[in-house]
Amino acid sequence: MDDDIEVIMNTGVQQKDSSMAVTIAISVRALFDMEEEHELFMTEGPEEFLTSQIDNEDIPLKEGIVFPFIRATHMVNKRLLSLNPEEKQLFQIILLSTHSAEGGIRIIKSVKYYNLDISRFCFLNGHDPSAYLKSQNVLLFLSACENSVCNALKRQIPAALMLKQTSATSKEQLKVAFDGDSVLFSDETDVVFREKGLAEVFKYEKEMQNVPMGEGPFKVFAMILGEMKKKFSPEDDPICTYLVTARSSNKLGARAINTLRHWGLQIDEAFFMAGSPKGPILAQIKPHIFFDDNPGNILGAHEYGIPAGLVLAGCK
Repeated sequence: MDDDIEVIMNTGVQQKDSSMAVTIAISVRALFDMEEEHELFMTEGPEEFLTSQIDNEDIPLKEGIVFPFIRATHMVNKRLLSLNPEEKQLFQIILLSTHSAEGGIRIIKSVKYYNLDISRFCFLNGHDPSAYLKSQNVLLFLSACENSVCNALKRQIPAALMLKQTSATSKEQLKVAFDGDSVLFSDETDVVFREKGLAEVFKYEKEMQNVPMGEGPFKVFAMILGEMKKKFSPEDDPICTYLVTARSSNKLGARAINTLRHWGLQIDEAFFMAGSPKGPILAQIKPHIFFDDNPGNILGAHEYGIPAGLVLAGCK
């Protein structure tokens, strides 16, 4: 780790066992609404940004797009500990800032103001976060910076670009929705489509129906959510997962279902949209977060106030 990366432990919360925890890293701009501050940094420079942060360090930052998702992970942790006070498989949240700790007092105070269970703060002093993420066994990285997300994906860290503020979501459950190809599954079918067209996709999928698809970048995270779900009774499960895929149920759905069965991954609900817009069904689900590799689907989700993370293509 670089010597000028500053890591501050949050002594106000119970630290997790990092060898067992489900570690999620969040950028400050994803957790809090810092668009005005970011604009100041881009137009006036780092000195003005630092001065502003110091002058306003007693004013809490506004909630950002990932805020409800993080709240929901806290709820799941509490439910797990109520079942087993010795539980180690808990969500552990790391908060990342690309700036220095000198201007980070406002960030730390905002976390304490909202009573968030953030294990530690990492101030990167301009360094790319991907190397640090790899060293900390991060299983999910959510950021408002495209370069940071792309670099994380290149290091095989599941990551998504968070683009917009969100609306209210469930407080009783953690709801996570995944696209299929290039998110839960590998992008092999997308490659066939781009190179040979839709007719060849149907032919290819029929031939490969009983052959599980390759693993996509979010398969591991989905599997961990599945492990956590098994600790609760079905009628009292605080985690709900969804597959919302452009595949059709009659021609392209069988292989997706067979792959999930092969993995032993139980998804609560699966929606095969056959190319229809995903926004309306997402509006009914109201997930805390939806992962998709198609910018059009992300924009469609945003139209309905759904927080969505873009899994960037081409980051290999």
